[in-house]
Amino acid sequence: MKKVIINPILFILLIGSSAFAQSGKTIITVNKFTKIDNLFKQYLDSGWIKGITANIAIDGKTVYNKAFGNQIDRPFRTDDILRIASQTKAVTSVAVMMLFDEGQFTLDDPISKYIVAFKNPKVLDKFNPTDSTYTTKPAKREITIRDLLTHTSGLGYAQIGSPEMNAIYAKSGIEAGFVINKKLLKTEINKLGKLPLEINPGQKWQYSLGMDVLGRLVEVTSGLSLDRFFKERIFNPLGMTDTYFALPKDKQNRLATVYTEDEKNHVVKPWKDGAFPGATINYPINNNGYFAGGAGLVSTSKDYGIFLQMLLNDGELNGKRILSKRSVDLMTINQIGKIPFGDNSFGLGFEITTDKGSKKLGQSAGSYGWGGFFGSTYWVDPKKKMVAQIYVQQWPLSHGDVANKFKSLIYQALK
Repeated sequence: MKKVIINPILFILLIGSSAFAQSGKTIITVNKFTKIDNLFKQYLDSGWIKGITANIAIDGKTVYNKAFGNQIDRPFRTDDILRIASQTKAVTSVAVMMLFDEGQFTLDDPISKYIVAFKNPKVLDKFNPTDSTYTTKPAKREITIRDLLTHTSGLGYAQIGSPEMNAIYAKSGIEAGFVINKKLLKTEINKLGKLPLEINPGQKWQYSLGMDVLGRLVEVTSGLSLDRFFKERIFNPLGMTDTYFALPKDKQNRLATVYTEDEKNHVVKPWKDGAFPGATINYPINNNGYFAGGAGLVSTSKDYGIFLQMLLNDGELNGKRILSKRSVDLMTINQIGKIPFGDNSFGLGFEITTDKGSKKLGQSAGSYGWGGFFGSTYWVDPKKKMVAQIYVQQWPLSHGDVANKFKSLIYQALK
């Protein structure tokens, strides 16, 4: 396909085409992103999803921003307010590192220094599945803040973890964040701290409630509730006007519909509570008061793109510095050493693409990102100066390979 080199001013006329910065020039590969359109239409036409939205920005400029499909009462739109679920973890990680920048703690401080309930942790020894009783043994060491940021704390994850930990957490009323009833972060994290770990801290990477614990750390060390800290210290300075734990009534008409699949034949249908045990999709609008640092936010692709652009810019955006460059560096390098994590590694809150991992889909080594429960994926590619996001708003998602195909098509276009 023919390539055309244009000056930067003409770039805005071709904003819908693929683009990237190289040697001070912008190279446009005409219509390459139409393959992404076709991919999304294929998934919609096949009935595998009801809607999808995606956003790509390169060198701070939006080069792709589209929504496809229909919700119950309207089309999917690019300004939909989305349940970003575990994408909340990145915001909590940034909040922690902001306080680290202020000297509030070191990464290797024990969390029990700030949340006493975690003092002298115990590890699960024997478990009786008939009544969920168990025995414990002392952990080999305390949990550190770094352990929590890297998911090596030994904590489990309520509702999506092992059968043993699911049962232990359920018996104590510990939930994963999409809560139905009113709860306080302080109360729940203090309860969690008294329960056994599944494994010893530092033993292996294990997805956990660690980010919810860190949300409470932010509250303890800042003197602000987590929602206030996010709003006053991150969202307002960056101009993120559509990101909340509790979505205001005047914006609830923009909240996207969530879908699920029939277990037997995978027919996609609107979510009804009960699709996932103990979880509700109404958590942004049910006034539960629970600020789950691991899963509780809603946002838009525009807002979350602003947040990711700040990270790509080494912690600063539009003259507002949120993080030091050194803290962004720490977050986006391997922090788990030789602990296995597939072909990639893990930093402070992010999966980090390694040289080996980059060979799978073409993603640049050094890229970092994660995703969310309802079929979302995001990443930042510093080498390409790119931020990319994709949102489906569905669980389960038996055709979740759409995210990897989306990623592959982007890198095919960036030549």
